[in-house]
Amino acid sequence: MKYYVYIAIERKEAILDPQGKAIEHALDSLGFKEIENTRVGKLMRLTINAGSPEAAREIAESASAKLLANPIMETFSVIRVSETPVLSTVEPEIA
Repeated sequence: MKYYVYIAIERKEAILDPQGKAIEHALDSLGFKEIENTRVGKLMRLTINAGSPEAAREIAESASAKLLANPIMETFSVIRVSETPVLSTVEPEIA
């Protein structure tokens, strides 16, 4: 079975995130005073052939630990395993 696995990768809290700070500063200057501790990360979607969602999750976790995330600077979390893609290429509706 094919599973779509979404993985979030972020810098560890102890690691400076200059891109997050720049975004936070820009948001503050636009009046978003309530936003703080902005962090920038990566969202990855892997398409994994596996026998079960649990097996797909284990494969994604192993790939993340071995290659996708730098364990010295980053943390990762498998945030979703799905039989259909959650994020699509469909154009968003414009209000």
